[in-house]
Amino acid sequence: MTESAAHPAQPTSTPILFAGTPEIAAQALRGIIAAGYNVTAVLTRPDAPVGRKKQLTPSPVAQAAEIAGIPTIKTAKVDADITEQVQQTGARLGVVVAYGALLPQPALKALPLGWVNLHYSRLPQYRGAAPVQHAMLNGEATTAATIFQLEAGMDTGPVHASAEYTIPEATSAGTVLTELTTLGTSLLTKLLPDLLAGNSQPVGQQGTPSLAPKLTREDAYIDPTEPAEQLVNRINATTPEPGAWTLNGENRLKLGPARLYHGDLSADATPGRVLQAISDRAPGGSLIVLTAGDARGVVLTQVQPAGKAMMNAADWFRGQQGTVTLGSAA
Repeated sequence: MTESAAHPAQPTSTPILFAGTPEIAAQALRGIIAAGYNVTAVLTRPDAPVGRKKQLTPSPVAQAAEIAGIPTIKTAKVDADITEQVQQTGARLGVVVAYGALLPQPALKALPLGWVNLHYSRLPQYRGAAPVQHAMLNGEATTAATIFQLEAGMDTGPVHASAEYTIPEATSAGTVLTELTTLGTSLLTKLLPDLLAGNSQPVGQQGTPSLAPKLTREDAYIDPTEPAEQLVNRINATTPEPGAWTLNGENRLKLGPARLYHGDLSADATPGRVLQAISDRAPGGSLIVLTAGDARGVVLTQVQPAGKAMMNAADWFRGQQGTVTLGSAA
């Protein structure tokens, strides 16, 4: 990992407003609080239905704020009334980590030092809601945590700091997001004294922009007639959300993180055919799914049948009868 435009400094008592919603944002909030900064208020999305009973539940950020005793503003839209509430917090700077809604121009101007955002790509690459997922879909070896100044455009503002991150093999997007949040929070806590003092001079983004819109369930479908490299990228990029899946007959089968199999596969080359792994390149707790386009397969260690929890792939396979071919309802 490499780091730029940041250096260690001491926390200040200057009030900060934090905006975020999911667990990665709560992770960042806890890190900022633990570093000694004065988070005077939190902006987050409203309580949402969770679980099979659809019980209204505060966001992870709202829960973290309650534990820390920080006042919370819950809203799905930052309108004139919310903007006034933001001003009344007395915060000098806003910090955004995965809030989930755009901040209009009046809100961007509501705080004296504006707003900075922790983004999960090397901007201007992968602007949008799913930068990690799209980087992994495209087989990128590295990405970055980037702190930039928010402006009206979608992730277009000048960059204060960035830190490079190497994407591990056979790792889910969820794990990458968690690790990038740790990296980005460390970067942010070092940079905040300069941001709060108005001493950080951001640099305009350089390079060709690309977009990273939110992925759909259709994006997460795994078709074994595609090459193995593409399938591994798609499985890992869409785990845990929206969740990589394929078909076993007419039943959906969710897939855990995967990696390429590089050994000899002297078997029926039908794409989707499942083999029990027996070599040191794919231990016996794994499965190998044959793919099209080359002699390699995809190694699976976990699967989740419909209505059940994620389980060991080999245990699931032992419960199947006859030849198993994934990716088709035929």
